[in-house]
Amino acid sequence: MNAPEKSPVNAAQAASPAPRRRSRQVELRWGSHTVRFGADAPVMVQAMTNTDTADPVATAIQVRELANAGSEAVRITVNSPEAAREVAYLRDLLDKGGLSVPLIGDFHFNGHKLLTQFPDCAQALSKYRINPGNVGRGARGDDNFAQMIEVACRYERPVRIGVNWGSLDQELLARLMDDNGKLAQPLDASAVLREALVRSALDSARRAEELGLPGDRICLSAKVSAVQELIAVYRELAGRCDYPLHLGLTEAGMGTKAIVASTAALAVLLQEGIGDTIRVSLTPEPGGARTREVQVAQEILQSLGLRAFVPMVTACPGCGRTTSTVFQHLASRVQAHLRERMPEWKSRYPGVENLTVAVMGCVVNGPGESRHADIGISLPGTGEQPVAPVFIDGERRVTLKGERISEEFEAIVEDYVQRRFGHTARVD
Repeated sequence: MNAPEKSPVNAAQAASPAPRRRSRQVELRWGSHTVRFGADAPVMVQAMTNTDTADPVATAIQVRELANAGSEAVRITVNSPEAAREVAYLRDLLDKGGLSVPLIGDFHFNGHKLLTQFPDCAQALSKYRINPGNVGRGARGDDNFAQMIEVACRYERPVRIGVNWGSLDQELLARLMDDNGKLAQPLDASAVLREALVRSALDSARRAEELGLPGDRICLSAKVSAVQELIAVYRELAGRCDYPLHLGLTEAGMGTKAIVASTAALAVLLQEGIGDTIRVSLTPEPGGARTREVQVAQEILQSLGLRAFVPMVTACPGCGRTTSTVFQHLASRVQAHLRERMPEWKSRYPGVENLTVAVMGCVVNGPGESRHADIGISLPGTGEQPVAPVFIDGERRVTLKGERISEEFEAIVEDYVQRRFGHTARVD
């Protein structure tokens, strides 16, 4: 006996992420450009440069690359007087090039000095990142933190209070460990470490508000490099405050390991409605593009159905029925073509990012998957006739064959985009 089918309503509910956690909304501004995150704003993608900020030209080039790839805010290192001195010039270079992406200054150890000694730097940044574990200890640390918050208040800049288990306030951790040791049933060390991360973030945010920084200019993060620990920390943090949360698995590593680990952690939290901004901290492969971290972050959000950035390509993995590699080359070519065309399409064809394309390798699932997509092609598998039916909006419209299938299919996609999305084109 077959199991009863779910009703459409229940199926849709089961397939949707949990409602977003209720949080305050924060605004990043530069000139007339505003980026919002938190509350009901879309989850924001951000990235970080790995250039020396003291070289403003190289940094401006990388900021542009990251912004063009889709980073909605870009974090830069401000670690020395030489770097701080160039931030305003960097901002000017971007403005002259027509790029209004907000810049976030990443401060450690000496941020209180740099923000006060270089007011042009403080004004050129749209947001400051402060790590409470790296501002100093005791009364000196409190004073350094207060100086940075006072600058944020003066220039009306939001702040991310970013705790990291690699640079956690050791005095706080030791105090919590001592308190835990006195309990009749002490918690394990990892639980105390998680509590120290959460407490550090919340105590610092509370102190920032006491110093005059409005609560809607505060964002929190509590980064670790272990997936289960990250999930546990953010669940706890989300349940104890309404500040927007920045997600990211710190020191994720390289290659597939980093992508899988970051996706595993972020997907769980985002599915539960936790997270307002994200960054995927990939170590680039030698010679690899820094923009890869932006692409992965976008693909996580798009795969979860939270945002759409670029048309998605569905392609089969291949099997013994698909000994030909034609469909693999076509899928790769189509995906690259879509990404290359998006900068132009995004301005000319609103909604094109929701387009779905299928490139399938044989008759088993090819026609079915192609019908589910807006445009799909089912290439011939081993022993099948050397023809490729193309399905548009669920109907078989044309059959391609010969040596120019790739070019002809790309032309069909171009025509479809113009016909379907052209009537809603923006008027500048």
